[in-house]
Amino acid sequence: MLKIFKITAIIEGISALLLFFFAMPMKYIYNDPFYVKHIGMVHGILFTLYIVLATILKFKEKWDFKKYFIICIASIPPFGTFYIERKYLKNV
Repeated sequence: MLKIFKITAIIEGISALLLFFFAMPMKYIYNDPFYVKHIGMVHGILFTLYIVLATILKFKEKWDFKKYFIICIASIPPFGTFYIERKYLKNV
């Protein structure tokens, strides 16, 4: 389960970067919302999966609330999931 979460964290982070640094500029600079619509949908699904898996792992791995909270909050800023993967999931 931790390995699936680690992979999800990496893919979610990549999708966030694609959304912020590719799709949004395409929308606002080139007036093309196509990429925001599709990459945004994928990112939303991955974000939801990330939070669900973190919640499951909180109970399965007996994470304290602080660790769980940090892991969940780190999914919001760009590069946050890469930090989590490096700090908390490195040995998986």
